[in-house]
Amino acid sequence: MSEFFDQATDFAKEYILPYAKDIDEKMRFPEESFKKMGEKGYFKLMVPKELGGLGKGMAEHSYACRAFAKASASCGLCYMMHNVCLSIVLKYGSEELKKKIVTDVVENNKFLGFAYSEFGSGTNFYLPDIKAEFTKDEVILNGSKSMVTSATYASYYLLLSSSETGEGIDNWIVPIETKGVEFKTGNWNGLGMRGNVSCPMEFTNVHLPKEYRIGKAGDAMTHIFEVIAPFFITGLASVYTGVCEAVLEEALHHATSRKHTFGPMLAEYETVQTHISRIYSLTNAAILGTNEAARAVDANEADAIAKVISARIFASEAAIETARHGMRIGGGKAYNKMGIMERLLRDAYAGQIMAPSVDVLILWLGRALTGLPLI
Repeated sequence: MSEFFDQATDFAKEYILPYAKDIDEKMRFPEESFKKMGEKGYFKLMVPKELGGLGKGMAEHSYACRAFAKASASCGLCYMMHNVCLSIVLKYGSEELKKKIVTDVVENNKFLGFAYSEFGSGTNFYLPDIKAEFTKDEVILNGSKSMVTSATYASYYLLLSSSETGEGIDNWIVPIETKGVEFKTGNWNGLGMRGNVSCPMEFTNVHLPKEYRIGKAGDAMTHIFEVIAPFFITGLASVYTGVCEAVLEEALHHATSRKHTFGPMLAEYETVQTHISRIYSLTNAAILGTNEAARAVDANEADAIAKVISARIFASEAAIETARHGMRIGGGKAYNKMGIMERLLRDAYAGQIMAPSVDVLILWLGRALTGLPLI
């Protein structure tokens, strides 16, 4: 494994893991962990070196998301979304917009979040209902985004709207302090990933200068498939691979430390050995698939998107399956929330529905492999 992954793992053990239980139980954002991420330079991971960043690629993005998610899935998820949003700004933003955002990230440890999904369109986030009216210099936004991750904590939010051209969609960056923006924080009650504090973000006559549009009017679908899809989907594969690793570690710890009063250690039972074997095999396959997807993207290989989609499908389903086996190893103790297996099971279930959902991705993979457009 890479030196970078080892460093990210050490960081997670020191600055994420100690807060993971409290974050889940209180459904609060991992403020302490994100403060340290900024201080240690993780927010500028994707920023080119000439702009003051670390100049890293997909492999390091994947390693960091995976290491952070092993300690806290919520942390890995929110961090992943920052990297994806920032990558869009770096690739398509104007020089002025790029300078503003990058300066805040590099010098002020600010981070970004997503405001894509809506109540009406669900996982079809590329079909926004939010009302966008245009003047010569501004867009005026009215409506709601439904599941905004890192709500109230990120400094900038990536938002999709209908386009000024009447065709296609537009990407915008919305600063948190923009007048007319409000978060409905009391609406979050997640089954898993409880620390991502997702909630609706409402826009009431929000006047946003056109300088905050990313790229050309109507071009956001290109952004989605050229940048967002590979970074976001690989990031989710990495997050759920991290969950698999956490399940394996917890299962091994319980199986080798739990001893019945009549003698045998839990690990001595063949049934438990079978469960451990299955968890390990799924986790190992998730690691290999996710690493290969990240490598293929960095190498710009022709089948990279197929590998990325496949890795996300497998890791999301493997997380659920490993946690299912893990709960059986944990038995009554796991069901009584002793240890972390029950939390890992809840976190795992979020992966199958997070946009693009596993059901959507399975169709996309079939289309990609047969040479058809994804949508």
